[in-house]
Amino acid sequence: MSMRRYEVVFVLAPTLTEDEVEQAIESFTKTARDKGAEVASVDKWGKRRLAFRVGKHSDGFYVVMTLNEESGTAVTELERRFKVTDSVIRFLSVRTDLALKRADKFKKEREARRQKRPAPVRDRAGRQEMEDALAAAEPAEKQEE
Repeated sequence: MSMRRYEVVFVLAPTLTEDEVEQAIESFTKTARDKGAEVASVDKWGKRRLAFRVGKHSDGFYVVMTLNEESGTAVTELERRFKVTDSVIRFLSVRTDLALKRADKFKKEREARRQKRPAPVRDRAGRQEMEDALAAAEPAEKQEE
């Protein structure tokens, strides 16, 4: 089975201290590793304004975690823990490897089409030969009329 790539975004309550935020991130990272996932990166975006109020919160600490794993067990466990943790006010998990595969497929198809297409004549001599051929064909058409 191939590795799947997931992006897990979660928002922590703005009332947490920096140490509590770090502890929560470390706890979730450890959970993912214990379930067999490879944590590719953890991006801390910091405290940002939410698009809309969530409960009594209008701000939150955003964290984006990128995971690689064969099955979705780590993501399932993380989502379960997000639901029962009061400091997590929102979360979203997205499988991104399918989108990357699709984009790669389209890129290969574009390259194949580009290679089949004849290259346009870009030099001045080739353009002049085409203009001469068109000019020679025009008087012949006029004489037939």
